[in-house]
Amino acid sequence: MLLQNKVALITGAGSGIGRACALTFAADGARVAVLDYDRDSAEETVALVRQAGGEALAIHANVAKEAEQRQAVNDCVEHFGALHCAVNNAALGGGFAPLTEFEEKRWQLAQDVTLKGVWLGMKYQIPAMLAAGGGAIVNIASLSGVRGEALQIAYSAAKGGVLAATRTAAAEFAQRGVRVNAINPGAVRTPALQMYFDSVADAEAETAGVHAMRRVGEPHEIADAAAYLCSDRASFITGAKLDVDGGVMVNPHTL
Repeated sequence: MLLQNKVALITGAGSGIGRACALTFAADGARVAVLDYDRDSAEETVALVRQAGGEALAIHANVAKEAEQRQAVNDCVEHFGALHCAVNNAALGGGFAPLTEFEEKRWQLAQDVTLKGVWLGMKYQIPAMLAAGGGAIVNIASLSGVRGEALQIAYSAAKGGVLAATRTAAAEFAQRGVRVNAINPGAVRTPALQMYFDSVADAEAETAGVHAMRRVGEPHEIADAAAYLCSDRASFITGAKLDVDGGVMVNPHTL
């Protein structure tokens, strides 16, 4: 198994990509700390991991709060004895509006959760990994952070920051045994996306058409990539961004 004898901490693990990461990492042999702002959702993920025969710990925390991030890592290490890998997945988009009409409070909330949350996570995850002899971090970024996204100034800017923070962390800790990479997902069938599909006619077909594969992704497909990047099989990969996007960036549109 890819992650045998590893301990992983996953943020935003109460649903969607984060929950898929928790289940996949556990199936690959890791013991998993499930962090989410929604306590009930975290407990639900833990129950699913345990039902599948894995080990998991629920942690209720706000990733935008430094003390809570520090305590989350401490709780993980105290419970499992170490920390070897992490997926910083928690994010908040801030809504949709033209740049000139975007509200400051919505901008700040998106930066606090989506960007600051990743920085604070790494700030406390990395020392724990160094104490364990090394480790790997995967930050969930977005294609929006690479190319921008109309009506999503706060989300695009925050995810662009995640990519820059990933490269910075990778550069600082490469010689000390901690690898840091990012994943840019395409459209993934999370509960939020499914609600959109269910409420807007032809939304799924139009979204699928943006992808060269002509389909949206499933959460486990992002989780599989994250598990690989956190495993020893990716031992020479750091500072990279992996587009797990069904071909959005190469979509020919003419086929």
